[in-house]
Amino acid sequence: MTLTESPRSRAENRTASRAAETARRNPFLRAVTVTAVLVALGSALGSARDLLMARFFGATSDTDAFLVAWTVPETVAPLLIEGAMAFLLVPVFSRAMERDGGLRQAVSDTLPRILTGLVLAAGATALAAPLLVAALAPGLDDPDLAVRCTRVTSATVLMFGVAGYLSAALRAQQVFGPPAAIYVAYNTGILAFLIAFHDRLGVLGAALGVACGSVLMAAVQAPRFLRHVGPPRRPALREPIWLGAFVPIATFTLLRQGQVFVERFFGSALPAGSISHLNYAQKIAQVPMTLSLIIATVTFPVLARSIAAGDAVTTRRRLTTDLGLAGAIILSSSAFLTVFAPEIVALLLQHGAFTEADTAATALIVRVYSLGLLGQTVVGVVCRVFFCAERPTWYPAVAMAAGLALTAVLAALTAPRWGTAGITAANAAGITLTASALLAGVRGPVPSLLLRAVLPVAGRLALAAGAAAGAGLLARPVLAGLPVVLTLLLGAVAVGLVFIVVATATGSKEIAEMIGFAPGRGRP
Repeated sequence: MTLTESPRSRAENRTASRAAETARRNPFLRAVTVTAVLVALGSALGSARDLLMARFFGATSDTDAFLVAWTVPETVAPLLIEGAMAFLLVPVFSRAMERDGGLRQAVSDTLPRILTGLVLAAGATALAAPLLVAALAPGLDDPDLAVRCTRVTSATVLMFGVAGYLSAALRAQQVFGPPAAIYVAYNTGILAFLIAFHDRLGVLGAALGVACGSVLMAAVQAPRFLRHVGPPRRPALREPIWLGAFVPIATFTLLRQGQVFVERFFGSALPAGSISHLNYAQKIAQVPMTLSLIIATVTFPVLARSIAAGDAVTTRRRLTTDLGLAGAIILSSSAFLTVFAPEIVALLLQHGAFTEADTAATALIVRVYSLGLLGQTVVGVVCRVFFCAERPTWYPAVAMAAGLALTAVLAALTAPRWGTAGITAANAAGITLTASALLAGVRGPVPSLLLRAVLPVAGRLALAAGAAAGAGLLARPVLAGLPVVLTLLLGAVAVGLVFIVVATATGSKEIAEMIGFAPGRGRP
């Protein structure tokens, strides 16, 4: 007798299959949502921090001195939190979870030596503060203030390192909430010190807030770390961290941060406040870039495991999906920033000592920065695949060095004539060169990735972004008489709708994936 499946049974099976697929996708969607909410909150607090800095201090020689000291946390954050530490440790911890002893043993093997190195590095930074200030900004009006602030912010070398270590361990366990909350804690500490001490200590109070905030970054993760990992055991040296594995990753990260060094160096020779304008513009432009890279942050442990297992198909699918999603977010945001930069800067910063002239100068820089945001995002997504092997390659560092060299040369040529706009354009050109080099070289670690599969996706999204920017330019004069908040809200709606319509009409699947995650593509 032949058994046939009834239509009702088939329908029930399809429903069960869809439910199972949704259940598999839910952890990823939940991780992305939680991370996005906490990152957005951290960014909002960061904007409040910048608003208070602008209100209390404006854009003066004092803020320039503080921002030179701010170079320390700016450098160690990508090195020890988002960048080198994560690129090195997430694959190490992911591999350790497949062995006896697991993650706790890997922590026991690595944490003592890493802590020792962080303490020594923090002490060296404090001692070398005068040399750092002289090298980074030789034209400062008040180098002594910059040195004092730098010595205070040197504490971030230790505490950012601890925070980055805890983040890597938790992300390897697919725990994303506490790592995403670190900038909420960080900016809360800075805001508290700004409000309490800006009258008595000036910008030195902000530097103390940076040091306090870095302690809170580690504290907010410690309870979940102890619950999911536990205190270290006796080291067994099963998973040593070789200096040779860290150096190429750290070199790449420092070279990437070198773009800020170039800005500070050439900006110090421009009129007072130029470094501050560059900093404020960079903070605004980096918000959409940070949001676009949430996808890459959440999927990094999965990518590391697929590369370690030699699963080229999963690696290719993960990388192309991440590029498409991150590209859609950053290009739509770039269109909005390019059109409405003056209104955004005025709403966020034009209060107290921050003048209308400061707004105009900062808005111009935001617009130029937007040209390089896609390159920044591509670098952030693609560089991960080069660092997942047990012996990371030097290729990303070489690509970044080429981009930084181009940035420095162009900044030297353009800064005397075009000032901060020339420096920013040089930055955009350099990072775009690096992004192109990484895309061209990614076929080494991911042989099955074809550029002809990636470029059409980027082309469709770029076309949508161009159309969205055009719509924004047409809408901006119409909205000019409205309150700034309403102008930005309606402008965002206009730009966003046109981007979605054009992207969808040209065949882009990224919009559907961002909104609902297309079937079969939702899992990390």
